[in-house]
Amino acid sequence: MKVLLYSEGLKVVGKSGLGKAIKHQVKALEYKGINYTLNPKDDYDILHINTYFLKSYFLAKKAKKQGKKIVYHAHSTEEDYKNGFIFANLTSKLFKKWLVKCYSLGDVIVTPTLYSKKLLQGYKGLENKKIYAVSNGIELDFFKKDRKLGENFRKIYGFTKEDKVIFGIGLYIERKGIVDFVELAKRFPEYKFIWFGYSPLIAATKKVRKAVNTKLDNLTFAGYVEQDVIKGAMNGADLFLFPTLEETEGIPIIEACACKQNAIIRDIPIFDGWLIDGKNVYKAKDVDDFEKKIKLFFDGKLPSVSEQSYDVAKQRDLRIIGEKLKKIYKSL
Repeated sequence: MKVLLYSEGLKVVGKSGLGKAIKHQVKALEYKGINYTLNPKDDYDILHINTYFLKSYFLAKKAKKQGKKIVYHAHSTEEDYKNGFIFANLTSKLFKKWLVKCYSLGDVIVTPTLYSKKLLQGYKGLENKKIYAVSNGIELDFFKKDRKLGENFRKIYGFTKEDKVIFGIGLYIERKGIVDFVELAKRFPEYKFIWFGYSPLIAATKKVRKAVNTKLDNLTFAGYVEQDVIKGAMNGADLFLFPTLEETEGIPIIEACACKQNAIIRDIPIFDGWLIDGKNVYKAKDVDDFEKKIKLFFDGKLPSVSEQSYDVAKQRDLRIIGEKLKKIYKSL
């Protein structure tokens, strides 16, 4: 059994959560000794396709004609496309139709969570498809507690040991909650706020452009950084803020759990059932609620849940994900 892992436009998606998910997939297959190729010119038995661009669609059509089995990985939904870049809300229905056209080519569909599986099952044209919920996973050998890396993070960005540091991660899109993140930096001038991630502002909404151009003494936009820096922040900051409005999974929160970092996340349906308020994270409904929870956390009135959060990451170890993918391949 040989699997073609195909991902189109990695230069475009490589710095996003999708790019990270694709790298995780490769590692998961390697852990389980699954024979795979990244070259579409190679011979293969199963096409595992991650992207919905034109080349991806036509490759899937070709594979179907050749009698190959297809796993279509549904990393995107209409719901997480909305509230992103400019014109996203105007074009979301067209985007959904295209997704259905692509995903319906799969003999099976894989999507990261039960939440995204439920969304896809509600799309006309996918109601009768076999859909598996399989996490994008976490590389526990890489994301882990590392005190020295945390100290180094503070030195790099000029934070003292006494500074209270809050960080966020995401592209410059409204859906990631960057507007609320900046508003919270305004409300807490006594704390340091730093945001990792980048995408061209020309494609961002007016609200996001205004937020990113905000000049505050306690606010840093660090741009795109390598994984070592993110791991340093996960270990060196005091709190991870994840104010995202929609996800199909949300890899950064799993990374935070792996590093035993305390987090306050937005209370949205994607996190129901596996991220529990007061047990392994804290949740907030809106910017005022985030403000309240941040204050309570730094006043010592919300106890640390960092140790309990590790279980979330442990259940999504790439070795476990590799085994789940292997079973799906064998079923085909």
